[in-house]
Amino acid sequence: MANFTRKDVGALLARQGILIAFVVFMVGFALINQRFVAPDNILGVIRSSAILGVIALGVTFVVIGGNLDLSVGSMMSFSTIVVLDLHDRLGPVLGIPAMYAMTLALGAFNGFLIGYLRLNSLIVTLGMLSAIYGLTLTYSGGKNMDIADKEGTWFSVFGQGDILGIPSPIVIFAGLAIILALLLAKTPFGRKVYAVGGNGVAATFSGIPRARIVFFTYLISSFCVATAGLIQASRSLGSQNTVGQGMELEVLAAVILGGASLLGGSGTVFKTVIGVLILGFIQNGLLLAGLQFYVQYVVTWVIIILAVWLDIAAKRGRLWSPIA
Repeated sequence: MANFTRKDVGALLARQGILIAFVVFMVGFALINQRFVAPDNILGVIRSSAILGVIALGVTFVVIGGNLDLSVGSMMSFSTIVVLDLHDRLGPVLGIPAMYAMTLALGAFNGFLIGYLRLNSLIVTLGMLSAIYGLTLTYSGGKNMDIADKEGTWFSVFGQGDILGIPSPIVIFAGLAIILALLLAKTPFGRKVYAVGGNGVAATFSGIPRARIVFFTYLISSFCVATAGLIQASRSLGSQNTVGQGMELEVLAAVILGGASLLGGSGTVFKTVIGVLILGFIQNGLLLAGLQFYVQYVVTWVIIILAVWLDIAAKRGRLWSPIA
């Protein structure tokens, strides 16, 4: 009986441990600083998490499809710099679509190399991380970018505006999450993404075009990155050319926290949203607790290790390796 109880507890912690830890964090931060649960603070955390969340929505498709995308941080820097530059050169009406087209081209290149040429996604996107940063620096001449006429443009509506009292970044994040959740859960394409990520060989023998599915997951990821770049550029009307540096790890942490498996074949958009919010509230709680911002990097690393451990434990049904 005691052995059954330990196994049962282990299985529970493997599947729900991160949610239990989140509740403990929330209660602990609320006791340390009551402002943590204030409505304006909660709304502010969701708003500040929207950019990360939008990127994570696209990466969810990639991870469920059995791959990784480590190029999203550098790609967001590129899209942010490009849309700011094209805003002044072409105007926002033409500049925004042009930025989307350029960012989608980068995503298509990732998808071609990984989907059709069957190259390793970790190696390809890690290489693209550096390549796109070089492209961004080349495009900007190594300089940061600012909109010339910040007072006379409607471009700020995406990052600074609101819709019915709700900040625009939250509305964009929520709207995109709903659309992509329906795409993943209710369409044949979504079922094929799960099939390819769960067992690519079996999916191919079942007549599923694996290469095409992988290709489109990277297109979806790049579209989300472009949207995040649009929000970032609109929020500040200016940007450093390294604004997305390091975001790939935070995005991956949020996706895995939400329950998507690094092995592919499992995860949902809704749970990714929860993972993004968990990460956002933990970071906010650390700041309100008086810890310096750089502590967040250590906490993010711990969260990634914990999330991967729990993911593997959930697959084998126990927290510890049977060999140990």
